Amino acid sequence: MSQQPSAGQEILNLEFPQSLALFDRYADAQKAVDFLSDEQFPVQNVMIVGTDLRQVERVTGRLTWPKVLGGGVLSGMWMGLFVGLILSMFEGGATLGLIGMAVGAGAVFGFIWAGLGYSMSRGRRDFTSVSQVVATKYELLVEHRAFGEAQALLSKMDGVRGALVTTGEPKRVQARPNPFEGMYGQKIDSSGKPVSSSDSSQAAAGSAADSPGADDASAK
Repeated sequence: MSQQPSAGQEILNLEFPQSLALFDRYADAQKAVDFLSDEQFPVQNVMIVGTDLRQVERVTGRLTWPKVLGGGVLSGMWMGLFVGLILSMFEGGATLGLIGMAVGAGAVFGFIWAGLGYSMSRGRRDFTSVSQVVATKYELLVEHRAFGEAQALLSKMDGVRGALVTTGEPKRVQARPNPFEGMYGQKIDSSGKPVSSSDSSQAAAGSAADSPGADDASAK
């Protein structure tokens, strides 16, 4: 069963987009769109697409037992505080004591859980890091109806000529004639008339008789 695109996906789609320019930085692509907007171009026909995606992981530090256990205790305390506040809503008295018990239990649980997780890793990942998927190229796409206007306007912008994408006319490939393109797969000649089976057999016999091998066989 095919799923209909959501409203958010419809906003991100163009009918027939064409590549207008290619930039190395997002700031340059944003600057080009701002220029088109200043020139009264309908920028609702423009889309910025990040291409050539790659994942970048930045190592932030070394992972040690004190860091692991300390992080586990803090995470457990925050979780205990959250649970304690929820439970205190249903208790009439001793609210602070209940919250304190929940925070303490969360700290102990976080300490044990972090220690078990780090010991099971067996030193395979002794560092902390943050990762992000980034684009190395940013392509400016424009709706085909407004492509010519956008290209003419953007060519006036300083420092953007090298980023414009030159689109050439597509090559036309001439198809070879198919001898069996008649109705029901019937063979036709060069004039388009159908060729009967007797004519084709006579033509084949004539071509065989005219071949050099046939003359040698008759001479023998």
